[in-house]
Amino acid sequence: MKDLKTAKLLRIHVGEADRARRQPLYEVLVAEARAAGLAGATVLRGIESYGASSVVHRSRLVELSEDLPVVVEIVDAEERVRVFLERIDPLLEEAGCGVLMTMETVEVVRYAAKKKA
Repeated sequence: MKDLKTAKLLRIHVGEADRARRQPLYEVLVAEARAAGLAGATVLRGIESYGASSVVHRSRLVELSEDLPVVVEIVDAEERVRVFLERIDPLLEEAGCGVLMTMETVEVVRYAAKKKA
């Protein structure tokens, strides 16, 4: 069965070395999303990036970076995502690192598995 709806996609761009509560920031963000009851979260590791500092972070065999770009993606209803943003604000202040977040409207297409007889 196909289910269609509109939702918000939140992308949180951090560095692999960014920390909060003595853990990788991306792990803490996923735990907070789960505790907030959001539909789901996915962590993606990039191979190269740069941001406001213009420092290039990249993954190469010769120079293995310990601070690769990481993106946490969360999709849920807009009001739930906005409540989550308020929830993580103190966490990001505590982490004290540069974080870029983007949010866009997306159409969610979900195929549910058929129930077995």
